[in-house]
Amino acid sequence: MALSPGTRFGPYEIVGALGAGGMGEVYRARDTKLNREVALKVLPEQFALESDRLARFQREAQVLASLNHPNIAAIYGFEESRSALVLELVEGPTLADRLALGPIPLEEALPIARQIADALDAAHEHGIVHRDLKPANIKLRADDVVKVLDFGLAKLTEAPGPRAQASGLGAQTDLSASPTITTPAMTMAGMILGTAAYMSPEQAKGRAADKRSDIWAFGCVLYEMLTGRRPFEGDDVSDTLAFVLTKQPDWSALPKATPVAVSRLLRRSLEKDRKRRLSDIADARLELDEASNERDTADGHASMARGVLGVRERIGWVIGVLVAVSVAAAALFLAARGRTPADGPEMRVDIVTPATSDPASFALSPDGRFLAFVGESDGNSRLWVRSIDQETARALPGTEGATLPFWSPDSRSIGFFASGNLKRVDVSGGMPRTLANAAPGFGGAWSADDMILFASTGTTSLLRVPANGGEAVAETTLDRPRHLSHSFPLFLPGGRDFIFFARGTNETQGIHLGSLDAPGIRRLTAADGPPFALVTRQAPEAHWLLYVRQGTLMAQRWDPSRKVLGGEPVPIVDSVVTGTGGYSLTISAFGAFSASRSGVIAYRAGASVQTQLTWFDRSGPVATFDARDEMLQTPELSPDGRQVAASRTVEGNSDVFLMDGARRVRRTFDAAIERYPVWSPDGNLLAFVSERKGVADLYRKHVSGGGGDELLWESPYNKNVDDWSPDGRFLLYNEEDPVTLRNLWVLPLDGDRKRTVFLKTNSEEHRGQFSPNGRFVAYVSNEPGQHQIFVRPFPASDNQWQVSSGGGIQPRWSHDGKELYYIALDGKLMAVTITVVNGAIEAGTPKALFQTRTPGGAQQAYSRPQYDVSSDGRFLINTIVEGTATSPITLLLNWKPNKK
Repeated sequence: MALSPGTRFGPYEIVGALGAGGMGEVYRARDTKLNREVALKVLPEQFALESDRLARFQREAQVLASLNHPNIAAIYGFEESRSALVLELVEGPTLADRLALGPIPLEEALPIARQIADALDAAHEHGIVHRDLKPANIKLRADDVVKVLDFGLAKLTEAPGPRAQASGLGAQTDLSASPTITTPAMTMAGMILGTAAYMSPEQAKGRAADKRSDIWAFGCVLYEMLTGRRPFEGDDVSDTLAFVLTKQPDWSALPKATPVAVSRLLRRSLEKDRKRRLSDIADARLELDEASNERDTADGHASMARGVLGVRERIGWVIGVLVAVSVAAAALFLAARGRTPADGPEMRVDIVTPATSDPASFALSPDGRFLAFVGESDGNSRLWVRSIDQETARALPGTEGATLPFWSPDSRSIGFFASGNLKRVDVSGGMPRTLANAAPGFGGAWSADDMILFASTGTTSLLRVPANGGEAVAETTLDRPRHLSHSFPLFLPGGRDFIFFARGTNETQGIHLGSLDAPGIRRLTAADGPPFALVTRQAPEAHWLLYVRQGTLMAQRWDPSRKVLGGEPVPIVDSVVTGTGGYSLTISAFGAFSASRSGVIAYRAGASVQTQLTWFDRSGPVATFDARDEMLQTPELSPDGRQVAASRTVEGNSDVFLMDGARRVRRTFDAAIERYPVWSPDGNLLAFVSERKGVADLYRKHVSGGGGDELLWESPYNKNVDDWSPDGRFLLYNEEDPVTLRNLWVLPLDGDRKRTVFLKTNSEEHRGQFSPNGRFVAYVSNEPGQHQIFVRPFPASDNQWQVSSGGGIQPRWSHDGKELYYIALDGKLMAVTITVVNGAIEAGTPKALFQTRTPGGAQQAYSRPQYDVSSDGRFLINTIVEGTATSPITLLLNWKPNKK
């Protein structure tokens, strides 16, 4: 049974799951006695019931604890109360994660192999054979230190060497648990093929393993690092083992620049007859050292090859006029290595991605080699990564609901926002880590000294948090009312200065400069909204600041010494996708572009995501309501069900529209942003928010459009109207607070209009919805650690009931009050039966009705619902049109702003 966070046994407190496999589940835990984090591997139940197996594990832990080596992950102890091994917690991706991105260059692979050999040599000197060496058991730390894991499966199979004998260690020859295909560990799904691919011929035959078996596995790992594929790989286990026993690796797959010493080492390591195989891993270290010397000669040949390549590149630019595809491939190859031609024509290459409702969420790595983007598959939105010179991309596990990715300076990790938190994940693999609350986030940046700046709803200044997590503190201070929010920071190269977007008045809004080392900010230039990029070109006037203005990507010269802009901005790309993308009330436009340090630009052009109001019954879509639209948000059915009020963005400005099929009638006309309409119960009035005074305030007007816009409530902080009470007497709305974040308020619509608090805590409460009888309010709160749906009596009381499980946003009541609906964090529409017993809510088990595809998905936690419920129980949902959100990401190389 999986252990939940907070579970305690002995001095260890579970923090979260790290992974699972055939030999048990692994958890991140905190050692409360020594105040350090450890990894706990909890043994499978079938092992825990075998006293002799438990005794062996404990003896192994004692022996392996003596292996004090920098390349071996330590075992700290054995926790008998839960049959768990206490292990060193090693951060970073596994070698398997790195190999998922392709072959490893020789200059990177050899140091990794050298450290693996060092670890095996130390173990073999103590008479310990690993027996399960494979990429998944090798960790790559951020400081380039390699750690070999899972020596907990090793056995003492021979007499220790002289160094181990000096420590008094004895030998153990029990091989009954050798990892053959008949053991429980080898029959677990996902384990059998991976282990079989690195299994020596003697192990495949069920014979005893010795240190030469580890040398075989070492050869398999080294071969895979250099070629990107396993030396023995079949369609199933039987094929794989047959290849291990009968076939030779494809030696031609090795890179041409492979040193002779490495080729010799691989052939000797992968001898099927272990009598002919390399007998000592220490000899492998000698071969690797010789290969390092051999590389000096290889580098000379490589220089000649690069010279030939340079000639071919120059020829390619000429031929490229006729053969564009070949040139595009060459350009991608160069861009992936952080180089662009010094001259030649401007080039554009399209990268096709999975469909997405968040087209602006992508980022090029600083070194220009990788592209991270948000894409959808199996009904879920995730973070994907691909090398820009390859055709395939891979989804990163644990990144469901991700948005707004940003890279670490070394291009090894990605920060992103999901489920109301700021998170990070290593690009080569591993599960994400939560760094801070950010519900939702509005852009992040990663400094060279591992500090992250980010913005979050409810705290309108920039926040600072260490890249390994910790307390988030305010970095900037708002100058209200000149500044309404700070968001989307970007660190300048090599320092602690940063730029960011400040929303405010016409005189103050734009790109500003700040520093971690000094207070104060200053404006650099006006801009519609984020993001920004600072790039260095291989040409005079090499430094450029990129930003979007009125839908056009602009470049302006940047003086890095004076930290000022110079000259006039010049256009680079027309018609860059812009839109709020769910980031309402913080920015008015968001440009879909990114750039690497060397100046490769990635952007999306053309129309934004198209949606269509679609009728659903409880099993799925049944009919469309209107024509396709762009930037349509938050539909609200009129009380008679004949019209829909919604926010609609036209030419960058959001207004309230009424719709009846394909007919659209504009009902607000101010130049400021106006959105989130709510009908009065009699259908005669609309309440909405407007930013005409610089902050989102509450207004109402007649549906006919006659008369003016009546201001209902204003304050220094942004507000969102949530619902109108069934008796027409109250408006329920949520308001930002610099201390307590979002809170729910009630505004009377008659008398002195003195507002009252409905719910105010140190958590976020928002999106309140009155029950049809007006006696209850359903709302969203992140008090449990993620967004969940709660119900409270109205007027306010201390009673509350959680009705969602697994997270939920955007609640709606059925017209009879017997069901409550919400959107789960995976995008499914959920239904919960509601029964009132003696004034208390009894909620049923949430039931999934169908998958939705709405703009922003589950990241739209702070938006009004993207659906409404009719009196006959149907659902009107703002649905992304299939195929309209798949516009490619275009790579722009060798752009020349000075020629525009």
